[in-house]
Amino acid sequence: MCLSDPKFFIPKYRNPISVFDIIRMMRRVLIGFMGIHVLHHASEGEVTGKFMMEELGKHGYKTSPGTIYPLLHKMEEMGLLESRNEVRNGRRVRLYRATPEGEKLLQEARDKVRELCMEVLGE
Repeated sequence: MCLSDPKFFIPKYRNPISVFDIIRMMRRVLIGFMGIHVLHHASEGEVTGKFMMEELGKHGYKTSPGTIYPLLHKMEEMGLLESRNEVRNGRRVRLYRATPEGEKLLQEARDKVRELCMEVLGE
């Protein structure tokens, strides 16, 4: 069964799933993947929002400042990243780095992704 199949939306349960529910769910999944990607790079060294937008773009994510910066701020608020300001070429730049809590979460995410890939892709 696929999304284009009209039977997909026949309610089997009290609250049927709408196209908008699926879109919201997929957005949350993609933002979760972006967060894992941020943690990966931020655990290797300091990153900027601009660097992460470019890096994610290499992997097919179409991100904008309106997506990446709220994500970085939320991850910092959650204690997964820490940041510091630096002046480069006369401009203030915020540099992010993974915290020990962020690195712990990254390892858990790697384990879950590995397990999922093995099951879904048979690898």
